[in-house]
Amino acid sequence: MNCKSLILAAVLLPALWSCRRQGGYTQIGGYAQGGTWSVKYNTMGVKARPGEVQAGVESILQDIDRTLSGYNKNSELSRLNAGDTIKPSGMLIRMYDRCHELWVETGGAFDAAAGPLFDIWGFGFRNGSNPSEEQIAAAISVSGMGRLVPRMEDALLPDGRLCASRLLANGGSLETVPAEGLPQLNFNAVAQGYSCDTVASYLSNLGVKDMLVDIGEIICRGEGPSGKPWRIGVDRPSDGNNTPGEDIDGIWESAGTAREEDGCGMPFQGIVTSGNYRKFYIVDGVKYAHTIDPRTGKPARNSLLSATIVAPTAWLADAMATYCMVIGLEKAKEYIQGNPQLEGYLIYSSPGDGSMAEWRSDGF
Repeated sequence: MNCKSLILAAVLLPALWSCRRQGGYTQIGGYAQGGTWSVKYNTMGVKARPGEVQAGVESILQDIDRTLSGYNKNSELSRLNAGDTIKPSGMLIRMYDRCHELWVETGGAFDAAAGPLFDIWGFGFRNGSNPSEEQIAAAISVSGMGRLVPRMEDALLPDGRLCASRLLANGGSLETVPAEGLPQLNFNAVAQGYSCDTVASYLSNLGVKDMLVDIGEIICRGEGPSGKPWRIGVDRPSDGNNTPGEDIDGIWESAGTAREEDGCGMPFQGIVTSGNYRKFYIVDGVKYAHTIDPRTGKPARNSLLSATIVAPTAWLADAMATYCMVIGLEKAKEYIQGNPQLEGYLIYSSPGDGSMAEWRSDGF
C-alpha cells in the first residue's frame, strides 16, 4: 500500500536511554506495505515479551494487507474492484464509511473512489502517464464517491455478501457490470495512517504507555527514552531529497505527558507529512506529481510543497495532509485554524522569488 509518496519523518532520538518512567525501551520492526515499520516502546508494565509483541504487530499488518491493499491481488479490496462477490470484513466496511464521510466534509477534494484517475496518471494500481483530456474525462465519469451509497452496509445482500456494482447509488446486481463501470476504491491516502492507529491500539491494550509507531506515517504517545517528548523531523521538500532525515526543515515535539487528562490517559498524536517531491515524473519539462485533485482529474497545482498535520489519530492526519495538498496554501491554513483537532506545518513556494517559506499553526 506504500503508493502515496509521503515525506517519511525522521525520528530524532537522543543516545541516552534513561527515562523518568521506570522501565526499559525496546525497538521492534520489519517489512510491510512496501516499506519498513518500526515500533519503539517502554516495556514498563507490559507482560508480553518483545517477540510476542512483534508477532502481534506482524499479524495486524498482514490482516490489513489482506483487506485494504490494492497491490495484493487477493485482498478484499482488489477482489471487490475486480468485480468479485465478497463478504466484506468490518475493517473494509469501516474504511469505506469513513472515507465517504470525508468526501462529504471536504466537498469532494478527498475521494477514495477516484481509483481510475490515479491509475491513468500512473499513481494508482496500474501503469499510466500523462493522459489525454479524453482519458481524463472518461476516468472522471467512472470515479467519485458521489455516485456511491454513503454506507457500505446499505449495499450488502441479506447474507452479508457484496459486489462493487451494488455500491452504486442507483442500484446494481450481482449479474451485470454497469455501463458506467464498476467502482474502483483506493485507500492509499489513509491506509498507512490506519495501520499506525491499529498497531497503537494493540500496544495500548497490552499496557504500553510510551510508544512511537512508524509505518511510513507516525503515531506516538507519552515520552521517548530520554524522558522527554518525542521529537520528529520534517524533511525539506526539495526534489531529490529521498532520504528521510537527511535534510530537515523543522522539528515537531510531541505533547509528552503534559496534557495527561484525568482518567483518560495520555493523548495519542498522529503526525503525517504529504508532499510532491518524491513521487512525480516530468514530461516535456512539465512536472506531474502524485497529488491528484479528484474534482478536476488532474494533479493539483498550487504553491504548497508539503503539508504536515498533527491530529488525534494518524488516520485523520493522513487524510488531512492529502486534503491540504489538494486545496493549496490559503485554504489549508484556513481549514487548520478552524479545526481544533488539527495542527499544521505548511512549506510553500514564495510567490516572489520561489524560495521556500513556512507557516505553522499556533499549537505546532
